[in-house]
Amino acid sequence: MKKTTLLLFVLLVGLTVTSYAQAPADFFAGKWEIAVVGTPRGDVTFLTNLVRKDGKLTGELVTSVDANDKRAITRIEEAPNKITIYFESSQGGEISIELTKVDDDNLKGSLMSFDATAKRGK
Repeated sequence: MKKTTLLLFVLLVGLTVTSYAQAPADFFAGKWEIAVVGTPRGDVTFLTNLVRKDGKLTGELVTSVDANDKRAITRIEEAPNKITIYFESSQGGEISIELTKVDDDNLKGSLMSFDATAKRGK
């Protein structure tokens, strides 16, 4: 009886640990609307669809005002709750947007010294 109880306990613990150890969903992949407020050109909104290719996130930033105004993302650095998106600015030179997870659908951070937020798209 003790062996059966012990075996059942080990099996139950094993199932619980396995369910917690599953790989988390790819949180940062998907559509995002990124708003940057207070820039010299006014508030700017970028739309992006981050896609994982060969293990790395990639995509492009498109301004919400002009669908032809696209900025290629040059690289993305990821941490468990933070993402940094690097892209070429219209004046030349690479700049970055740093965003930290607030909840499942929102990020908050900055582009240079300007506040930025991101909301998951549908």
